[in-house]
Amino acid sequence: MPNATKEDVAQRVNEALVEFGADADAIAPDARFEALDVDSLDLVELAQIAEDDYGVELKTEDLQRIETVGQAVDLIAERAG
Repeated sequence: MPNATKEDVAQRVNEALVEFGADADAIAPDARFEALDVDSLDLVELAQIAEDDYGVELKTEDLQRIETVGQAVDLIAERAG
């Protein structure tokens, strides 16, 4: 999906986090992954979704750097743009 908007990416990331077991009501841009019980394996899966849906490759160092939902959305949207 080229030219994905930040809103598109945010919606897809939120959907993925709910699939991983995060409480939908707790998902917000400033929510930390650890507070949502999202672990490193979930982040690897999120990286796969980013690549499949947006053609964005997230490397291990990218995943180690992002701590919040908003940071993940910003990084994916920036690279997808």
